[in-house]
Amino acid sequence: MRKTLTGLLLVGTLGIQAQSDNGVTLSGSVQSDMMIAPQDDEAIGTGEYDNKNFLTNTYVDLLLQSKRIDAGVRAEFTEFPMPGFQDAYNNFKGWGVPNAWVKYKGDKFDVTAGSFYEQFGSGFILRTYEERSLGIDNSLLGARVTVQPAKGVQLKALSGLQRTYWKWDKNTLVSGADMEVSLDEWIKPMQENGTRVSLGASWVNKRETNDDIVMADATHRLNFPEYVNAFDVRAKLQKGGFSVLGEYAQKTGDPNKLNNFTYGKGNVAMLSMSYAKSGLSVLAQAKRSENMGFRSSRTLSPLSKAGYINHLPAFTLDQTYSLAALYPYATQTEGEWAFQGGLGYNFKRKTTFGGKYGTKVKVNYSLVKGLEHNNSKGNPGTDGIENAFFKMGDVYYQDFDVNLEKRLTKSFDIHLMYMYQQYNKGIIQQEGGNIYSNIFIGEGKYKINKKLTLRGEAQYLLTDHESGDWGFGLLELSVAPHLMFTVSDQIGKTEPSPGVYGDVAHYYNFAVTTNIKSHRIMLSYGRTRAGYNCTGGVCRYVPANKGLVINYNYNF
Repeated sequence: MRKTLTGLLLVGTLGIQAQSDNGVTLSGSVQSDMMIAPQDDEAIGTGEYDNKNFLTNTYVDLLLQSKRIDAGVRAEFTEFPMPGFQDAYNNFKGWGVPNAWVKYKGDKFDVTAGSFYEQFGSGFILRTYEERSLGIDNSLLGARVTVQPAKGVQLKALSGLQRTYWKWDKNTLVSGADMEVSLDEWIKPMQENGTRVSLGASWVNKRETNDDIVMADATHRLNFPEYVNAFDVRAKLQKGGFSVLGEYAQKTGDPNKLNNFTYGKGNVAMLSMSYAKSGLSVLAQAKRSENMGFRSSRTLSPLSKAGYINHLPAFTLDQTYSLAALYPYATQTEGEWAFQGGLGYNFKRKTTFGGKYGTKVKVNYSLVKGLEHNNSKGNPGTDGIENAFFKMGDVYYQDFDVNLEKRLTKSFDIHLMYMYQQYNKGIIQQEGGNIYSNIFIGEGKYKINKKLTLRGEAQYLLTDHESGDWGFGLLELSVAPHLMFTVSDQIGKTEPSPGVYGDVAHYYNFAVTTNIKSHRIMLSYGRTRAGYNCTGGVCRYVPANKGLVINYNYNF
């Protein structure tokens, strides 16, 4: 690995020197999250650390770009991973150069060889991506070709092995093709009246040769399909501020640990509409999915985030406030009905509701319900449980929130939020019952002068559940242009083991952040409660931990 990095750095240096001659440039980034001397804390139930002295997730990306050829490489060091990134089989641990690629860019085509990311449509049958906050990298190692054979037409074809932690799954080959057609590029009247219509179709094939699997009763084997095919069709219409997207995907029989090795087909259907104009925004979405957990290995644990070929969006907001994100929703691959609606309006300045500086109001509602038989999967070797298309089961999750943003004076802004939430812990975390909560949030930001800005948050979560109420407070002082000081405290019951709640504890945190040119450094010290970090319906469990954390980012 050292020789590889040295060679790339040398090439990069030569690239910078030759930039004025042939347009070759080198860019890159360094991201390093570190915990120094992590501490045991019985009060909040910290567990065992991989290393008592030092933990880190560190990534270095290098990118060479020219007119025709781009090349990139990533080095990673996760030998002693940060809390919550390790899995039961120590697969996340390691160091090396797992990702490298080169891309040739022609006038109407490009070719990529090496590791790459791709998404077809909304990702229902293919989405490979990296999300470091969740420990996800499901890139493909192989080749991809993109062609524009005619105006308004784009074709893609790809094939490769999928990354599963530090290995490339040699038992599985993922291949696929995608076509996007923009009809408005062909029809002049559409162009003249601002109407855009696009049609798309995709196909993905998984060839998996690993069939040496004995059922739990050790009495029989299943006949696993060598090939699994998935298809996707979609259409999108845009005119002015109005947009509507319809998409449907289907997958052939794919027995795996997620569906208890049943052979039923999978499918997902989605309809999404939005409108935005003159300070008004409207969103309405509906999605039904069933048995659409599409993975490169049928034997991966349901608890693992690795090996997913596709992605199913959650249709719930990714909350940024601490207590609103205390119980986040994770997409249920067995099946669900999901609905989301949103309305936003900006009241103009010098109106009754707008006042002197204007007022922003947003309302959002999300509802996720199970299918007719909820998460029932059926016996191995069967077609699984049949669910009527329009029949729904239990409520898995719902929330309703109202947000108000307003500037009261030239120097003082406020943000108020109320949120009602129902969280079915028994479905989402496989233990416990429903948690009903009311969440109240207030945020204020005061600009003291040109250099100093003070921001504060006060949050309270009210619930009758045995997990108890939670409170949160934060003060943040920004010193332009380089410094920021933050102190916060989250107060609530500890959870030493799932479903078992202890005493009330303070989860305090102190942080200082500095930005110097392209460098950003944050030093923080405090406690982190056990819980889930979620993005887009995918979650990572974070155990309780305590210590000094350094977050370093550098872009060049």
